[in-house]
Amino acid sequence: MEIKSARFVISNTDIRKCPQDGKPEYAFIGRSNVGKSSLINMLTRQNKLAMTSSTPGKTLLINHFLLNDAWYLVDLPGYGYAKRGKSQQEKLKDIISSYILYREQMTLLFVLIDSRHAPQKIDLEFIEWLGENGVPFSIIFTKADKLTRTQLHANIKSYKETLLQQWEELPPIFITSSEQSTGRSELLEYIDNINKTL
Repeated sequence: MEIKSARFVISNTDIRKCPQDGKPEYAFIGRSNVGKSSLINMLTRQNKLAMTSSTPGKTLLINHFLLNDAWYLVDLPGYGYAKRGKSQQEKLKDIISSYILYREQMTLLFVLIDSRHAPQKIDLEFIEWLGENGVPFSIIFTKADKLTRTQLHANIKSYKETLLQQWEELPPIFITSSEQSTGRSELLEYIDNINKTL
């Protein structure tokens, strides 16, 4: 799939204010500083579509981007940023869970995981919560260029083995690097194939 157009449509905290045109939505979520904005910019080939920041936890809203006038890429707030106050953490949790559980247009959730780290409790708990709620998701490992090939494969193998302790089978897994555009064509083809079945 070629991305011919990508534009920001709306930001909000209330799913009732999200677009009502029935187009499929592919949501991206991950821990703060996982490289979500960079990945969105890489997929769309627009450097400033999603705001990137070295400060974790910048996305506090549900952001809708319309791609090819056919489907939405949705940027969700990151989870697990410890420096937020308790009330703000709870508010974000409500925003995230209401979108994931009740947004009918959400076709698939992409969970972003930083490939540089060993399996993190917060990611595993979030994935478990998705399973308990029957949410369709795929996993995207980010920042693949920051590791040697051996380290990368070792970390991903470790993640798969950890997940298989809870899951009978694994969801689709993608390996990406925003700097090198790794995984771009595979991800877009995957979304395109799903769109063709809707």
